[in-house]
Amino acid sequence: MMKSCSGLVSAGSARNTSASKFFSRPVQAMNPHDSSGPDRLDRLREISREYCRCEGGAHGPDHSERVYRMALRLGREMNADLEVLAAAALLHDIGRKEERQSRGTICHARIGAELAVSILRDLDYPDKTIEHIRHCIKAHRYRGDSKPKTLEARILFDADKLDSIGAIGIGRAFLFAGQIGACLHNPELDPEDTESYSDQDTAYREFQVKMNRVRNRLLTPAGSRIARSRHEFMELFFDRLNREIYGSK
Repeated sequence: MMKSCSGLVSAGSARNTSASKFFSRPVQAMNPHDSSGPDRLDRLREISREYCRCEGGAHGPDHSERVYRMALRLGREMNADLEVLAAAALLHDIGRKEERQSRGTICHARIGAELAVSILRDLDYPDKTIEHIRHCIKAHRYRGDSKPKTLEARILFDADKLDSIGAIGIGRAFLFAGQIGACLHNPELDPEDTESYSDQDTAYREFQVKMNRVRNRLLTPAGSRIARSRHEFMELFFDRLNREIYGSK
């Protein structure tokens, strides 16, 4: 059984939960030779959705779907195990609720990795595959000793970080700022003089404090290549925003 924001939902009943139009679309992402099969993948997607829709916003189900697509794109390019990547990407943020409720004292990657084990067993994944998936989820945050040790773990790390930059990252940053009631823009303030989750935690602050550093943290050549392009777009966007704010454009 798994917990969701609407109560307890079993892996089997999760299939019957009405999905949004976006998630019910056929996804031509998996390799036709992948052994997970569309039925099990659909069940994983529904389970992921049940967990992630509780968070909404920047970490809602659409985030996990984008990470899934990017992970498979990178995985194909690097001949990774797509079955492991698909499951890890869809489940990588299922521990977000526990992290939020604990105000950050619980790491969502660590608790998510443990939650995933029972889910994967219920779906009859082999123990060896479960261990690979568990490691990917635990290491996708890469804090402390949770270093991604496998190709699939490094790919998931990159796919997750790529969703935090570029046009998508900018959109997510403004979405989060709106959720917490932050102002539109504050380029005159030093980020060091502002606080997270305050009315000064703007998208521009997020760019200065976090998004600006992502391109140098990627772990795969393919991920780094995409990150450079997305970083260039962010610099152009915030430069334009600064000029428009002060009426010079």
